[in-house]
Amino acid sequence: MAPIPGSGLAKGLAVTLRTMTRKSHTAQYPDVQPELPPRSRGVIGLFEENCTVCMLCARECPDWCIYIDSHKETVPAAAPGGRERSRNVLDRFAIDFSLCMYCGICIEVCPFDALFWSPEFEYAETDIRDLTHERDKLREWMWTVPEPPALDAGAEEPKELVAARKAAEKLAAQQAATTQPAPPATPGAPTTPTTPGPDAPGTPDAPGAPGTPREGGTA
Repeated sequence: MAPIPGSGLAKGLAVTLRTMTRKSHTAQYPDVQPELPPRSRGVIGLFEENCTVCMLCARECPDWCIYIDSHKETVPAAAPGGRERSRNVLDRFAIDFSLCMYCGICIEVCPFDALFWSPEFEYAETDIRDLTHERDKLREWMWTVPEPPALDAGAEEPKELVAARKAAEKLAAQQAATTQPAPPATPGAPTTPTTPGPDAPGTPDAPGAPGTPREGGTA
């Protein structure tokens, strides 16, 4: 069936008329901050304590905008006879946001949860060199990272929490078993008196007890 001439124009005008009767909503930015989704990709925050300088985020970054410098330090043995170990110490961690394309690969591949998304997006600069955020600036963004959303009521509990709970319950049971007092005596139960033997010192029958007269002698 051939379309009716002018039907497309009529549909377009109908949409325009419906829109004209609705109240417009204007975002009063920057006076009123927008309500962003919880998983917004604004800026990346660094939790330095979790970083082990594995360089995985820098190697997987498609834009090569992550710069990491580190050095090795020798850790003395924890016990006598043990061997010394070496660990990586972070010297520099920087992200150039003028090159970053906000793909989130660095956050996904981090095995120790050292990088997080923050919804903050107001960090524009007049100088492009100021868009390279060093680790001190990245640490400040951590305070703007929202809390993770609650788990679904029907979701399975994480295996890490289950293992930690079992270990805590086992440790609490062991401590309770070691600190449990002895059971009290049953009321009315006969008690067996302890009778000292004839050789026990301090008894009248003992031959060497003080104050006991011997045969043929005086006290």
